[in-house]
Amino acid sequence: MAFRIGVIGGGQLARMMVPPAVHLGVDIRVLAEQEGSSARLAATAVGDYHDVDTVLAFARDVDVVTFDHEHVPQRVLHALVEAGVAVHPSPGALAVAQDKLVMRERLTALGLPVPAWAAVHDAAELAAFLGEHGGRAVVKTPRGGYDGKGVRVVSGADEADDWFAVVAEQGDGGALLVEELVEFRRELAQLVARRTSGQVEAWSLVETVQRDGVCAEVTAPAPGAEPVLQREAEAIARRVAESLGVTGVLAVELFETVDGRLLVNELAMRPHNTGHWSIDGAVTSQFEQHLRAVLDLPLGDPAPHRPWSVMVNVLGGPAEGTMAERLPAIMLAQPGAKVHDYGKEPRPGRKVGHVTTTGDDLADVRSRARAAVRFFED
Repeated sequence: MAFRIGVIGGGQLARMMVPPAVHLGVDIRVLAEQEGSSARLAATAVGDYHDVDTVLAFARDVDVVTFDHEHVPQRVLHALVEAGVAVHPSPGALAVAQDKLVMRERLTALGLPVPAWAAVHDAAELAAFLGEHGGRAVVKTPRGGYDGKGVRVVSGADEADDWFAVVAEQGDGGALLVEELVEFRRELAQLVARRTSGQVEAWSLVETVQRDGVCAEVTAPAPGAEPVLQREAEAIARRVAESLGVTGVLAVELFETVDGRLLVNELAMRPHNTGHWSIDGAVTSQFEQHLRAVLDLPLGDPAPHRPWSVMVNVLGGPAEGTMAERLPAIMLAQPGAKVHDYGKEPRPGRKVGHVTTTGDDLADVRSRARAAVRFFED
């Protein structure tokens, strides 16, 4: 029996699902947003994922539909389900990832640790929250934000007036999310995968470094993480996956506070930037595991190959030329570095690729990864 999987979204996450699909003998098809997408090798269709008819036509000949991103509207997701298409993660689970206010409500109801938060409808409500939380806070647009977009640190209620104006124009009684400005010592991420029949597997807890709101570097496992912290992070991720019925890969981004607590920052219900290290650093990568999970196949071993893995994103890329043109030099200088080119046009701040190194000595592994990435920087 040949498995057929359809991926909505033609970005680098869909692109990185292609190699494990080939290895597993899975027929993978991608609905890309435009020609020349990152996942163009598997893009069997190009169209608007907001359009029900386009998505239904794409899904007609696959066994399961999954996603490169969380932006597919709920009306489209429900149309797929009503047409008898297997959708993983489900519309109900994705609803939590699509709206940060819904996410905070559900996590709070589950008793999971989150920053203090509130839904604010106007500047007066934001001012009240600021007054109760030290005069500074983080304001987020509930939908559509990623890589630092839709996130703003404010110290005055008028600093979100433009966003409140947009909310008012929508006329649906919407609100912004405001959260306490968490005093954290570092950011962590815990990835797990859950198959439709319930099996869950977890990768190592990782440390992430952000640059201008964008993930720049990931170290696996998180240096100095005590076993009790690792167990807590995995327990949180398992609780989220099982309680929300997530199928596929789930990434839980966490703050480790200065007083040693873990707080949930964000969720992603798909392969995630913080798990890219697993392609070269784990027995089973997050991309192979995601395919196994949404097809309800037994999950693979997530154990690391080596004591340390460091993944560094290529942000922006070369000012002139392409990453491919610089490959010979990096291969000569860093033969142990694994380069992943997303096939994207260079642009300031854009994720155009990543480099992973592995080994026994963290300082050496980190140094080699950073040195490799510098070959793509001008």
